[in-house]
Amino acid sequence: MSRLDLSFCRRQRRRRFKIRSINHDNRLRLSVFKSNKFVYVQAIDDEQHKTIASASSISKDFPDSIKTYGVEGCKWIGKTIADKLKAKKITKIVFDLGGWQMHGCIKALADSARENGLEF
Repeated sequence: MSRLDLSFCRRQRRRRFKIRSINHDNRLRLSVFKSNKFVYVQAIDDEQHKTIASASSISKDFPDSIKTYGVEGCKWIGKTIADKLKAKKITKIVFDLGGWQMHGCIKALADSARENGLEF
């Protein structure tokens, strides 16, 4: 592993530890993963170890007019996950960046989820 990979893993473990130790009101964790082509989001219940809702840029209802990996695609994913969670009457979540920094498409995803009714 290179130094960059190790720092990414450390940052991811540190953030996840803080999320789990501070999350006293048992909110769902909105976990973000991105690859070179696609972006995936899951709402996870850590107590039951289950995924409540998910959205990604490889889903069948993803619009063909949007690039799969970009700011517009992430905005669509944020809106979709917010709509799915609102349908299940969930509005308060904890945003887990993984090891990613809050800029670019991750920031667009978070802003879109906030605009559509989720509270971080």
